[in-house]
Amino acid sequence: MLLKVIACEVALREVCHLVARSPHVIDVEFLAQGLHDHPAQGRQEIQERLDAQPAGHYDAVLLGYGLCSSILTGLRAGQTQLVVPRAHDCITFFLGSKERYQERFAQQPGTYYFTSGWVECRRRRGDHDPGGFGGFMAAQAGPAQQATYAQWVARYGEEQARYLAETMAQWSSHYTHGALIDFDFTRPLGLRAHVQKVCGEQGWAYEELGGDLGLLRRWLDADWNDREFLVVPPGREMVATFDGAIIGLAPVAAGAPVAPAVKAPPGSPPPAPG
Repeated sequence: MLLKVIACEVALREVCHLVARSPHVIDVEFLAQGLHDHPAQGRQEIQERLDAQPAGHYDAVLLGYGLCSSILTGLRAGQTQLVVPRAHDCITFFLGSKERYQERFAQQPGTYYFTSGWVECRRRRGDHDPGGFGGFMAAQAGPAQQATYAQWVARYGEEQARYLAETMAQWSSHYTHGALIDFDFTRPLGLRAHVQKVCGEQGWAYEELGGDLGLLRRWLDADWNDREFLVVPPGREMVATFDGAIIGLAPVAAGAPVAPAVKAPPGSPPPAPG
């Protein structure tokens, strides 16, 4: 199969690790982390990338995003079927399943999760505030927080920067633990010391979790069961389902044209009902 991946850069190392081992030919495109911070704008950018894929070139486009602030709601498959993991956010990708994610949330709800992508995306943006929570108004903060706040002002404007600072402060006040999701191939990056430092500064207990790439592997290997993945036919739109399925297909309006059926490549499952 010839597949196209469009994914958040927060999963760059994990996706590339699996692409190198996939039996399929896969083109990969990563979008900047943080699109879910502004869902309407992020959704528009993702939709433009989906619409730009040439008709008939790929067997499927794989979209590497969770529901993440409802950024998936309203997205429409272009001229090629779209395959999306059923996930509330990207942490599900690294824990291996939405069930494990739910179990972890039930056991320790006040946990902030760290991955290689979380750390590296901040470094890539030149953000030197290790926690990134800024609980903080610029006048009350130290040099690192002031630098982060200045970056937000430059990018979003004073009003939005102030809102982000206040919101991040509220979020961080509810966390009690920081958990590093680690893999064998990310251990040489020295993430443990960095995350331990962040947890110490935030007053959080530190823990480590073994990552599980099973969900991402099945996604990239085209093992698309309906429990874990939504297959979106060409032209169909996604919606949040507010249940265990997480995402589903929007109903087709009466009288609306329906995209012609696309012949599935050998070995691929049929599209999900909807």
